[in-house]
Amino acid sequence: MSLPAEIRAQDLVARGVLRDDGYSASVAGQMPPIISRGFRGRREDAPPGRVPPGQYVTRDFPVLSAGPTPHTPLERWDFTISGEVDEPRRWTWDEFRGLPSEEITVDIHCVTKWSKLDTVWQGVRVDTLLEGIETSAEYTVAFSDGGYTTNVPLEDLTGGKAWVAFSYDGEPLQPVHGGPARMLVPHLYFWKSAKWVRGLRLTPVDEPGFWETNGYHNYGDPWREQRYWGD
Repeated sequence: MSLPAEIRAQDLVARGVLRDDGYSASVAGQMPPIISRGFRGRREDAPPGRVPPGQYVTRDFPVLSAGPTPHTPLERWDFTISGEVDEPRRWTWDEFRGLPSEEITVDIHCVTKWSKLDTVWQGVRVDTLLEGIETSAEYTVAFSDGGYTTNVPLEDLTGGKAWVAFSYDGEPLQPVHGGPARMLVPHLYFWKSAKWVRGLRLTPVDEPGFWETNGYHNYGDPWREQRYWGD
């Protein structure tokens, strides 16, 4: 599928191909009717300087769904670091949950223009997963159940800027929001925080993911409104 740059998120929602995280019916291989949840709550005024341009604040946690939500049994779940590394790494769910984790309170911003403030997560820093790994790579590709991928520069995942989150608001992360685990990269638009993540592949060159090759900005800085090609 190839989409022109002027196509916007609302158009993709109407066509039934957009999810809030960038996962799509095309990736899932199905095109059921669109199901929209979370956009019925009232919008709130954005605190000055707190929310990027063009965003509105919501108390809801919107979900735009097209296609089935993966439900990977925990006994079959794993997370891998692969690609341009001295030695690949792999953790089972139990091993992953045994790693040091922390609570994170951050604002999140979706390309569909909603922002949610002071969200509380628990997760494992990407720095922890990369500890001791030698690499010359400058880029990463996050890959997920269902075939979704998204690219993020390695420096945007390190230095305490990104996590693999397994809990939201004190509860296990629900599948509809990406559980059992999703990326959390709060300084970029939320499609970069891939749901249902299963690993990171480190690469020496930038490899745009699904939405980046179909009209979305390659980087996705919400403060610069980098939503689409040309922004």
